[in-house]
Amino acid sequence: MSRGRVADIVGPPGVPEGLGERNGVRALQTDPPGDLRSGGRLPGLTIVIPALNEEQAIGGTIERCLAARDEIREKAGIGHIGIVVVSDGSTDRTAEIAGSCREVELIVFPENRGYGAAIKAGWERGGGDLLGFLDADGTCDPIYFAEMCRVILKEGRDVVLGCRMGPDSRMPRVRRIGNTFFALMLGLFSRKAVRDAASGMRVIRRESLPRLLPLPDGLHFTPAMSAQALMDDDLRIAEIDMRYEERLGQSKLHVLRDGYRFLRAILAAVAYIKVSRLTEPIIALLVLAAVLLMIRPTVFYVTHHRLEEWMFYRFAFVGMIGTIAVTLLCLTIVVEHVVALTLLRYERFRLAARGLWRYETLQMLVAAGSVLWLVAAFLNVAGFEQLLSTGHVTMHWSRVLMGAFFSVNLAQLVGVLCALKIVRALHTRQPFLHSGSAGPGPGP
Repeated sequence: MSRGRVADIVGPPGVPEGLGERNGVRALQTDPPGDLRSGGRLPGLTIVIPALNEEQAIGGTIERCLAARDEIREKAGIGHIGIVVVSDGSTDRTAEIAGSCREVELIVFPENRGYGAAIKAGWERGGGDLLGFLDADGTCDPIYFAEMCRVILKEGRDVVLGCRMGPDSRMPRVRRIGNTFFALMLGLFSRKAVRDAASGMRVIRRESLPRLLPLPDGLHFTPAMSAQALMDDDLRIAEIDMRYEERLGQSKLHVLRDGYRFLRAILAAVAYIKVSRLTEPIIALLVLAAVLLMIRPTVFYVTHHRLEEWMFYRFAFVGMIGTIAVTLLCLTIVVEHVVALTLLRYERFRLAARGLWRYETLQMLVAAGSVLWLVAAFLNVAGFEQLLSTGHVTMHWSRVLMGAFFSVNLAQLVGVLCALKIVRALHTRQPFLHSGSAGPGPGP
């Protein structure tokens, strides 16, 4: 039986690589692998099998899980292995069949609560240092838990995903295309390589679970978990090739409805953790559009040394696009800093932040904006004096637009700078709030 290929999900360029491969797993960090053993106690594993009307497959899936326990223990050094079946509102014989096995713990939901809700309930009921799950439909072979657990324990991973996209996969073509699309999207946002973002078989460390929460109750549980894990730079992830068989019974997946949920789950994780991955392309497109729209008026002015009335609407539109871009930039800067503060990694973020996300860069932007605002204000002094003395203004409209554009955007930049001063001050207070210390600390 094929054991599957193991591949690390790597981070962005610049992360130091390790010294080659070890047991088929390419190590990308030099820190020693984590080991859950303590005091001679072997780590335990809970396997959750969520099931909704799976009477055709649930018996075989349970039997395969029970048969795989010895190899999982031997290969990964696992102690107790608990199996929890969650009947998620099943109306057939799923609960009856699962309940007939004394070596399996059964949870019965009277009504359907969702795929993710079933997995979370099983994890809450089960014990162990490792938490796993696999679909009940017979598509995944539980023997791969042995390699997944080995990778977590020996190689210090936090999450191991089973990849169903190998050459021997029997996944339907429509689902393969959809999974490829979501994997490419998630890889683009996270800047890490992933091939199967919605796999129905995986293992995580229990201690790493809080970094993945909250997770949804529906079928989009798996892409949401993948997105949360990949967007978190503190989690180490690996992906293992596994064979994927045709399912028994009817699929619960609706391509359009659940595909939309998968997309929302991925975008939500990106927005909550690294919103700049979403907003950077939008800001770049807005700036590019503004530059392209200004080419013709600029060439005309350089050639004829004047501006004409037909340019008014173009100037106004470019000003609007520019203001939207600056607003989005300001929002992104604030959210990036607040997320880092909330996730208790602000010091690392402050030191590692580059480009526009640095506090010092924002100070430079405010300084440059102030100079431009002073130039615009100087160009509008004559018009202001004219307004006070005569009650009307005959100054050229381009000066008014320029003054309004720089005034609005300078106000936004100054507001963000003040907000970041508050964030930095809150950061200095965090250690004392968490430790309960009331002693003096460094100033903002």
